[in-house]
Amino acid sequence: MVERYVMSIDQGTNSTRCILFDHGGRLVSVAQREHQQHFPRPGWVEHDAVEIWRNLQRVVPQALSGAGVGADEVAAVGIANQRETTVLWDRRTGTPLGRAIVWQDTRTSPFVEDLRSGTGDEFFLERCCLPLATYFSAPRIRWLFDHVTGLERRAEAGEVLFGTMESWLIWNLTGGPAGGLHITDVTNASRTMLMNIRTLTWDEELLAFFGIPQAMLPEIRPSAEDYGAARAVLPGVRITAALGDQQAALFGQTCFAPGEAKCTYGTGSFLLLNTGTSPVRSRHGLLTTVAYKIDDQPAVYALEGPIAVTGALVQWFRDRLGLISSAPEIETLARSVEDNGGCYIVPAFSGLYAPHWRSDARGVIVGLTSYITKGHLARAVLEATGWQTREVVDAMNADSPLALKALKVDGGMTADNLLMQFLADVLDVPVVRPMVAETVSLGAAYAAGLAVGYWPDLQVLRHNWHRAAQWLPDMDPGRRESEYDNWKRAVERALGWVRPPRSS
Repeated sequence: MVERYVMSIDQGTNSTRCILFDHGGRLVSVAQREHQQHFPRPGWVEHDAVEIWRNLQRVVPQALSGAGVGADEVAAVGIANQRETTVLWDRRTGTPLGRAIVWQDTRTSPFVEDLRSGTGDEFFLERCCLPLATYFSAPRIRWLFDHVTGLERRAEAGEVLFGTMESWLIWNLTGGPAGGLHITDVTNASRTMLMNIRTLTWDEELLAFFGIPQAMLPEIRPSAEDYGAARAVLPGVRITAALGDQQAALFGQTCFAPGEAKCTYGTGSFLLLNTGTSPVRSRHGLLTTVAYKIDDQPAVYALEGPIAVTGALVQWFRDRLGLISSAPEIETLARSVEDNGGCYIVPAFSGLYAPHWRSDARGVIVGLTSYITKGHLARAVLEATGWQTREVVDAMNADSPLALKALKVDGGMTADNLLMQFLADVLDVPVVRPMVAETVSLGAAYAAGLAVGYWPDLQVLRHNWHRAAQWLPDMDPGRRESEYDNWKRAVERALGWVRPPRSS
C-alpha cells in the first residue's frame, strides 16, 4: 500500500487531536477528544496522564476511519504537545505518580520567590537562558520531591521517570514498561530549566542545583528524526518527530528564516521569532528557546514571548460577566462603539508573563467613567491582546538585530477581524493568516514527513503555505503611541498586588 499521509498528534492543554495531512499539507481527517481539567486548590492545575493516553488510543483510530485508511497508509507520525507540563511515572508499572502538573500551575511560586531572593536569575540565564518562574518543569519536580514522601529516593534509585507529555506518549506508544523509548526532543527539553541551551544536553550544574537525578530524565533527541516504531495504537508506524506546540506552530507557519515570526492566539498567546542557529539571550524579558532541530543539522533558536491571558479574557467576559453568550459576539459588541472610551483592561489573572514576569500582578480595569458601556469594555478586552503583543514585539525588536517585518498569526482568535486589524495598527506591520489554521498539528506533521522523505526539503513546505487574509496598518502614529502610553500606565497599576507566602 502506498504511504499517502502523515499523521500528527497534538496533545494540547484542553484536548488531544489526531490529524492526517496529505502531500499538499491539506487536512484530510481529524478526531479530537477533550480531557478533564483538575483544580484541587487555588493556583493548582492538573491533568490525568492516563486519561490523556486513553484519549490518544481513541482519536487515532477515529482519524484513520474518517479518512477511510489503515495504518499502513501512514508514512510517519509526529507529536506536538503542551510544554512544561510535568509527568512522573513508575518505570516498572507505567503508573503515573499522581496527576500531571500543568504549565499554568503556580504552586511553586513561594519556592521560586525564595530561590530568586537567594540565587537570582543569572545562574540560570547563563546555562538554560530561562529566568526563574513557576512556568517551567524543574521547580515542579523539586516541589514533588519535597512534598511526596520517598519520591526523591525512588528517583535516585532509577524507579521513577520524568517527562513532558510527548515523552509520556512516546514511551507508551513504543512499549511502555516493556521497553518503551524514554526520549524528549530539544524543544521540550529547553523548557525544563535543566538543559544547557548551547550543548543541548542535560546540564550537570542545573541538575545538582535542583537535586534532580539524571537517571529519571529522558534522552534528548532532535525534533525530526526516526525515533522508532510504534508498538501500540499504530503498530509498525515510525514515530519521527516531536516538538513543543508553539515551536510546532512556528514550523507549520514555515518561519524557517531568521527574522520570521508567528503568534498563536488561543487561551494564552505565544509569539516566536526565528533567530537562526545561535541563541540570542534576551535582555528585555523574553525567553530564549530551541525552535527546532532536524536530524544532525544545527539547531535553530527562537526568542519567545508568552502571554498568559488573551482568549481566556474573552472567556471570562462571556462566562463570568455574562455580557456575551458566545465568544464571536465580542467583535459585534466591540464594533458598537468607535473606541475604548478611555478604558483599559490588564488581564493579569495569575500574574504577567513576558516581558514583565511579575507573579505579584493582578488584573485591573482602569479609566472607568459613567460614559463606559459594555461595548467599550468589549473593545478593551480585545485591545488588551493587541497591547500585550506590542509589548512582546518591542522587546523582540530590542533583543534582535532583525526587526519584525510582518507577523504570521494562527489560533482561534484570528477569526476576529477587528482584533486582527487592531494588531496590525498597534504593531505597524502587516498581519497575515494562513489557509491552514491547524498550524501546530501541521508543524508536527511537516517535521515527521521531512524525517522520512515524505517531503524532500523546507522549500517544498514553503510552497505549501498560502495566505488566507492580510491586515495592513491604518492608525495615526500619534494615536498609536498615546494609547500605548495609556496601556503602560495601566500595567503599572496592576503590579504589586500579591505578596506570595514564604515556603514552609
